[in-house]
Amino acid sequence: MEDLKRKAAVFEKVMGMLFTLCGCAALLFVLVITGFLVVSGTPAIGKIGITEFLFGRVWQSTSADPSYGILPFILTSVYGTLGAVIIGVPLGVLCAVYISKMAPKKAGLSIRTAVELLSGIPSVIYGLVGMIIIVPFVREAFGLPDGANLFSAILVLTIMILPSVISVSETAINAVPREYEEASLALGATKTETVFKVVLPAAKSGVLASVVLGIGRAIGEAMAVMMVSGNVANMPGLFTSVRFLTTAVASEMSYSSGLQREALFSIALVLFVFILLINLFLNLVVKKGRR
Repeated sequence: MEDLKRKAAVFEKVMGMLFTLCGCAALLFVLVITGFLVVSGTPAIGKIGITEFLFGRVWQSTSADPSYGILPFILTSVYGTLGAVIIGVPLGVLCAVYISKMAPKKAGLSIRTAVELLSGIPSVIYGLVGMIIIVPFVREAFGLPDGANLFSAILVLTIMILPSVISVSETAINAVPREYEEASLALGATKTETVFKVVLPAAKSGVLASVVLGIGRAIGEAMAVMMVSGNVANMPGLFTSVRFLTTAVASEMSYSSGLQREALFSIALVLFVFILLINLFLNLVVKKGRR
């Protein structure tokens, strides 16, 4: 008996050390990536000038007189992400409510399986579907010469964030104690009133967590939006061909050199800082919502 307890204690200690090592490794990876981006991205900002780099409206990295203003990329990423969140989060939350509380068991299982399959589709497939279906639809519906624009990118990003929003929101809704619903129904509330006035407020921290994941997916996407946004360095307009921060790096890195290459690393640094700030803010909101 004593031998078994000793072995169990040794096993617990070894596993504790292993988990600590994994946590430290994750932290180390973040620090290494941060250091690499800072070292690679700051020289170009120093040469170009931080004001010109962040607020310049013209990006002409391959011309005889190059310009390296990334304001169009920043605004495009912000507008595209906000558009996807504004459309995708309500759809995702309502879908999660239907799966969890309204749908028959078989229908809910089928929809949940479809959502899981949707989350496993590579981004290039979303881009191809967007090129074949969404871009022609937008062109014909709005009478445009070209359907590859910010609006098409928002639609694709909306579809891409749905699996994350639905899955996390459904988990949060299912975690609400059944007693909350029963008490509300016992007081005379309808099922719909119970869901929207009792269950969803109780699950708000999980819903906010789904928003964090959706924003991370939307702002970090490159391949799909490159295929449907037109990939042109214009100031953003809803029906204008645009370029995101991610696509700016992906489209030029393969042939870049010198200051152009350094500027692309600077864009990656800006994107990295941008994502960190958004996640930090939203995580604070989530923690506040749990109190």
